[in-house]
Amino acid sequence: MITESQLGELGLFDAKVPRYTSYPTAPHFSRDVGDAHFARWIRDIAPGALISLYVHVPFCRRLCWFCACRTQGTQSDRPVQAYLEVLKAELRLLAAELPEGVRLSRLHWGGGTPTLLTPAMMEELAGAIKEVVPFGEATEFSVEIDPNEIDEARLDALARSGMNRASIGVQDFDPKIQTTIGRLQGYDITRDAVEAIRARGVKSLNADILYGLPHQSKARITESVQKLLSLNPDRVALYGYAHVPWMAKRQQMIPSDALPTPQERLDLFETARRLFLWDNYDEIGIDHFATKEDGLSVAKASGHLRRNFQGYTDDTAEVLIGVGASSISRFPQGYAQNAPATGAHTKAIREGRFSTTRGHVFSAEDRMRGRMIEQLMCEFRIDAAEIEHRFGIAKSRLAEMLQQTDRAFNGLLDVSERGLSIPPDARPLTRMIARHLDAYELNKEGHSSAI
Repeated sequence: MITESQLGELGLFDAKVPRYTSYPTAPHFSRDVGDAHFARWIRDIAPGALISLYVHVPFCRRLCWFCACRTQGTQSDRPVQAYLEVLKAELRLLAAELPEGVRLSRLHWGGGTPTLLTPAMMEELAGAIKEVVPFGEATEFSVEIDPNEIDEARLDALARSGMNRASIGVQDFDPKIQTTIGRLQGYDITRDAVEAIRARGVKSLNADILYGLPHQSKARITESVQKLLSLNPDRVALYGYAHVPWMAKRQQMIPSDALPTPQERLDLFETARRLFLWDNYDEIGIDHFATKEDGLSVAKASGHLRRNFQGYTDDTAEVLIGVGASSISRFPQGYAQNAPATGAHTKAIREGRFSTTRGHVFSAEDRMRGRMIEQLMCEFRIDAAEIEHRFGIAKSRLAEMLQQTDRAFNGLLDVSERGLSIPPDARPLTRMIARHLDAYELNKEGHSSAI
């Protein structure tokens, strides 16, 4: 049994480490990758391949104080309409480079608040995407939905466009916490949105909830989780709130002295985790939960669980293309990120070029370490046979890497000829263990608490 004291001695309550939704992580992207790389990597996609597409809508009617995403507030549809025209132009540029027969595996609209688009805008965007990359036989089309920014007409438009998975951000249902983080969203309005989504035949529902928020206690998170469970989501992300006011200026509105301590954050996570497990959800990786029938549970059972910029996924497409300002694409060759600022992105597209401003070209070492980290994050283990066979690493070198990792954690890990595994009691250390396999320097200022 690994105690909280042992976790503390290993640095869990002090460490700031990446979430490892990519490897290397975004702070290590460089300007050596530009629009020429992006265009070439698009052309290199195999004809008839399945790819995934992420569309970023960086607008919100109100800016929540807790959020660290790149967004901008607007009360008018004018900038949204102008941005839609840029997205359509970007899709046309994409169409000119894509090989024949490419189809969609996954389509995700994120933000920001994609549901602030008008019904006409939604159908226009969906239509433009389908012209460039038609849906495949089993395409999953998911949309991030703000219950405060949705209505019957917009849900009808999304349903007509093919949305078959919805994602709702809850954060916390407690009124005091909502007021403190600038996100007022009552249980009733959330329940009504869920019912309206399901009434349109959308059977798959994701929900996000946060732990580590100001004024959060075990009693408060228990009540919020129980309310969330009453909505029967198919998939839940239990994220730790990352308080980085030096990066996200709006977080300066949140009183730091109201935040729980790292030890209290662990208690909050474990409280919520137990509730999901008691309700018969499968535990997926470090922070997701899913019903037995959900695709994440199926992927976990079959060994096909993956991790990308949206967290855990059952998507097996090798290519993820990001459309819109700040979006990141992943190719077998590397990562490519669009210009983060809407103005710079718009300028590039209007000049007839992709707005890629930075990225990373994978080395052989990147691919190997990235897969090892992904295995840890998805399965809490490293399969030595797969790593040796797939990347040609010498058995002795891999064994030394795994033994060094174990020594760094006082021998708490299980290391054998089969590889390395993390015991259940040590799983709060997963991101720290992954960090030990990360060959790049760490800037702690850019990352969140390890718990």
